[in-house]
Amino acid sequence: MNIRFNTDRETGLPHIYKHGVNEDEVEDVLLNPGEDRAGSNNSRAAIGQTRAGRYLRVIYLRDPQPDSVFVITAYDLKGKPLTAYRRRQRRRGRR
Repeated sequence: MNIRFNTDRETGLPHIYKHGVNEDEVEDVLLNPGEDRAGSNNSRAAIGQTRAGRYLRVIYLRDPQPDSVFVITAYDLKGKPLTAYRRRQRRRGRR
């Protein structure tokens, strides 16, 4: 999968770094999402767990090229959203 990242104008680094997320973690979630839902303005929201066990929400756009995405942002899923996600996964028999 080809993954491009939204970059911070000030630093030139991927925006996800501001949230303490790295590229490998984003790839973990995108390749094996627990959920992948439609977002706003043609975006998608993938929620899943990294290999290290961290839960993330990844907001991305599908690129016109096959098997290619543009990641807008990614951040930790915690608190009530994490609890709700885990509950939905249990109901589906995934965890």
